[in-house]
This record gives sequence, C-alpha cells and structure tokens, in this order.
Amino acid sequence: MTFIVIGIDGGGSKTHAMVADEQGRTIAETVGPGSAVRPGQAEHSANVISDVVRDALASCEMTHVTPRALCVGVAGAGRETERQELWQALVSRDLASELVIHSDFSIALDDAFGDGPGVLLIAGTGSVAFGRSPAGATSRCGGWGPVAGDEGSGAWIGRRALSVVTAASDGREPETALTGAILTAAEVNETADLIAWAANATPGQLATLAPIVLSVADTGDLRANALVSLAVEELVLHIRALARQLFGDERAALNVALSGGILSRGTTLRKRLEHRLKSAVPGAQIRTEPVIAARGAVRAALRIVGEAMV
Repeated sequence: MTFIVIGIDGGGSKTHAMVADEQGRTIAETVGPGSAVRPGQAEHSANVISDVVRDALASCEMTHVTPRALCVGVAGAGRETERQELWQALVSRDLASELVIHSDFSIALDDAFGDGPGVLLIAGTGSVAFGRSPAGATSRCGGWGPVAGDEGSGAWIGRRALSVVTAASDGREPETALTGAILTAAEVNETADLIAWAANATPGQLATLAPIVLSVADTGDLRANALVSLAVEELVLHIRALARQLFGDERAALNVALSGGILSRGTTLRKRLEHRLKSAVPGAQIRTEPVIAARGAVRAALRIVGEAMV
C-alpha cells in the first residue's frame, strides 16, 4: 500500500469516516456525532471531525500514518463563510497532507452519478437537492438551514409535529395519537413540558421525532398522515424545481437518487415519495443503489492526490 486517504460525510446527526487505500478500497470505517457546521461554530465541527478521523485511523491501527488527502463533505459547508472557517480550523489540526472541504450534497452527488447528470435529494436532519445537467451545469435547491428552510426534513417534521401536538392540546385540532408518542419520545409528562424541551432541542434532537411521526402515520392516524403527505410534497418540489432548471421539464428523463436517514429504503416516507414522483416528476428514474456520501468523499480525496502528482 502506497498511501491512504480519508473521506468524511458530516451531517447533523452523525459523521461517517471512511479510510481507503490508493485504489479506493475501504480499509476502515467509523461513525461519530454530527458535525454539520453552523454559523460561528466551525471549531465545534472541526473538533468532532478530528476525533472521528483519529478514531478511524485507530480502528485500522494506522495512528502513525498521515493520510495523503482528507476530503470533508459536511452539511453547512455550501456557504462560503462557513467553508473557509472550517478549512482554517481543520488545517491547524494537521490531519492530512492535503485537505479539501465540500458540501455534504456534493460528495453524495459524486457517489450517486460520478460526473454524469442526475438529481440527488438528501433528507436527514436537514434537506437539500443538488443536480447536474447533461451539459454539466450544476444547481442546488433547498438547504437553507433549520431556521429558514430544510422543508420535508427530519427536523422540519419534528418541529411540525410539536405544533400539531400543542394545537391538539388547545382544541384547535382534533386529538391525535401523536400526542402520547411525542411526549414519550421527549421523555416529558405533559404537553406544557414540551416548551422547555423544544426551546433547548437541537435540529438533530428534533429530527429524532420524525420516525415517531412515520410510525404513528402507519397506524392510520389522520394528523400524522397529513404531516407525512406535506413532507412528501415539500421534498418533491425540490426535485421538480431542479428537473425544470437542469433538464428543461419535469417530464424529461432524469436519474434521481435518494439519500438521508429518513429516506432509507423501505421507510414510509420514501415509499410515498417514490409514488408521488410518478405523477409530479414523470421523467424521474429512481436509482435503487444506496448512496454512500463518504465513498464520494474518498473519490474526491483520490482526485486531489492525482492532481498533486500531475
């Protein structure tokens, strides 16, 4: 083995590291806490990423080896200010000979389509869609963060579920099985106790409520089902917007890849999304293979090495 590289996929809920050799073969993998970069919090993200890199190297007994390249794909790095701040924070930690930072959706797109055209939708703690046209033009839709955007995401569903529960408590909406399920998940006794819980909840903690909503929806609860339907519509709009921008028409044939925790294969949200796409974006051809963003980061790291050797 001549050298190693590391690819990082940093999301709001977890950080996935993949160590690979010069051929791109996986040597080791490890998962740590979320490392999504928020405005003014680059140091925190850098600390998490550094720990995960060290854990990954320790897992394959390579703590003495300096990776030739480290590619970090992290949520929030689509904003130039946060990307530069994170780059500065990681460079000072001397984790690899070469360092590059991409957005999380950029490395996922790389794994899904390589250099080819397609639209990738990611829905985990947050949500974003990113695509590439047949001519090579790229565009992003969504990804505006937990305060102003992330429609259809886990955190968005969790926040909406809290509103449904409080409205039901007021009598503004009918009773719903979401009430008991959300109280149990938040480990509180009364609806009023959700005020303090929600005030201190991170986007990742809000996202933990999304599987609860999906589970309640599966029991036939009308309000939970309405919320899932609304999330599906929001996510479909991301794909439809990029289909129009990059492919000229939502009826045009285009490859679509789905990624993120709440869009795992077999989940209620994914099944309903795929069904809705048949009518909303009839040209969509769903990619069935899983998207592994950290693997896309490894490919990007290997490209850095290749460019450096030219």
